[in-house]
Amino acid sequence: ELFHAWLDLAEDAGSHEANATALAPATADGAPSVRTVPLTGIDPGGFAFFTNYESRKATALEENPRAALFIHWPVLERQIRVTGDVTRISEEESFAYFSSRGRGSRLGAWASRQSRSLPERAELEERLRNVKQRFDGDDVPLPPFWGGYRIAPTEIEFWQGKADRLHDRLVFTRGTDDGWKTGRLYP
Repeated sequence: ELFHAWLDLAEDAGSHEANATALAPATADGAPSVRTVPLTGIDPGGFAFFTNYESRKATALEENPRAALFIHWPVLERQIRVTGDVTRISEEESFAYFSSRGRGSRLGAWASRQSRSLPERAELEERLRNVKQRFDGDDVPLPPFWGGYRIAPTEIEFWQGKADRLHDRLVFTRGTDDGWKTGRLYP
């Protein structure tokens, strides 16, 4: 509930892409990598985002199904950090989200070989032309290599900037009984 309240405030404050979040998975050997993804769903099960299952981030998530999210709204002096366990979202949920995207984004999902080497931009443009031709006049189906992940949080930290760097830090930690423990951290 607090996450939703802060996100709503960020949207009301005019934060550009208020749902943009830094996702930090790590490979099986612990090599971290971070990138920004749109957070597309927040529900009691966790925080959802979508990607190509053959991408670098998906490969890392499959090898090591734990990750962190970080969202920052400078205009509000607020940030949220989430860590947790990652699972794939159902094909039905992935289809529902994919279907809500614009046609260009759906075609792009088919055309992109996300995270792989691209020798020339012309190759991507050719792949897109081929995909447009393949699905000309048809609905664009969900690619079998594309879908979502959900991070079920084990810890969520809410950070509020304050004067003299004496920030408020409120942390929620999931207990073994599926309840949450609440605490404060020094800034």
